[in-house]
Amino acid sequence: MGRAARPVSGRAPDPVAATTGFAALVAPAVELTVAEVERYSRHILIPEIGDAGQRRLKNARVLVIGAGGLGSPILLYLAAAGVGILGIVDDDMVDLSNLQRQVIHGVGDVGRPKLESARAAVAELNPLVSVRLHHTRLDSTNALALLAGYDLILDGSDNFATRYLINDAAAILGKPYVWGSVYRFEGQVSVFWQKYGPSYRDLYPEAPPAGSAPSCGEGGVFGMLCAAVGAMMVTEAVKLITGVGRSLLGRVLIFNALTSSWREITVTRDPATGPITELVDYELFCGTASQQTTDDDHSIPVRTLAAMLEARERGEHDFDLIDVRESGEHDFVSIPGSRLIPQGRILSGEAGSELAPDRQIVLYCKAGGRSTAVLAELQRRGFSRVTQVSGGVLAWVKDVEPSKPVY
Repeated sequence: MGRAARPVSGRAPDPVAATTGFAALVAPAVELTVAEVERYSRHILIPEIGDAGQRRLKNARVLVIGAGGLGSPILLYLAAAGVGILGIVDDDMVDLSNLQRQVIHGVGDVGRPKLESARAAVAELNPLVSVRLHHTRLDSTNALALLAGYDLILDGSDNFATRYLINDAAAILGKPYVWGSVYRFEGQVSVFWQKYGPSYRDLYPEAPPAGSAPSCGEGGVFGMLCAAVGAMMVTEAVKLITGVGRSLLGRVLIFNALTSSWREITVTRDPATGPITELVDYELFCGTASQQTTDDDHSIPVRTLAAMLEARERGEHDFDLIDVRESGEHDFVSIPGSRLIPQGRILSGEAGSELAPDRQIVLYCKAGGRSTAVLAELQRRGFSRVTQVSGGVLAWVKDVEPSKPVY
């Protein structure tokens, strides 16, 4: 998951992107067994799917990036639909905060790799599906090899670097993929296939500034939204595999859960953009790689901060501890003695009078991303006595106040 940047919209419709459909992406398997006919009978009874469509699903190889909020409903519905081979890419572990929306996992899975939990749930739902596990973080060194073994990719990732990577790898390989994003009450879904229409880079030509778009772990997500968006992503996948209906290529659906409304925007291929021919350093492209140096050179561990706060209480030290998260996060859990000034107010200059360039300032956020962005901006403005808390409030709770909740 992760907040999406605002899309480029309002362009004139592209006749290629507005196509009413494609030939089926996958050839049909030879036959269905009696048990498969019974299991998938409700699909087979639909004339547009029928026996041939279900055999195409049986023959399909689908790769799902992420077994989290979007990956959970995606994997369950792809398995229920009878997709023959399901690949899953994830390197995370299940934690308690996941269970509010990542419905493929349960309480007994906390502390377990998400891949293992997801495989068990798929096997319980449909043992006819073959599951391939890829316990790795997708990057430029492995993306082409991983994606090459599948017919279709579903992107349930939660960060911009991975989204651009998936887009470029799919474009190089000539493969379509289904993209989805959720943040708070809003979800977005589309299909990208550079061979026939626009790609993710046509929707978002530039990555947002690092730290400017909070992830779901920072800004929250309405749990049920994942099911709505994930189900729509699987709908698009099944349509591509079987060749029925009109795909979302050239269109982005935007769902507002607060108003229970969908709206649609068009996106077209930028004629000035050439074909994608190679992968790049996506952390650098999204501005997150260079932040690590700033983090390492101008950070303090939480135990050092604890000692500084104790010294401040005794009147032996004076500094400002600034929380750059949002008010809801600060209310949920915070470091004692900190003052809230959200990142956006600092970056925009609105909070300029609330910070003194000649004072020592210590910044923190959830885990370090936003405080790094604020640190760099303050340094650019001439603040010379600024540091940040390494690992943010998560590190504080882990090492100093373990009785406090995390999110």
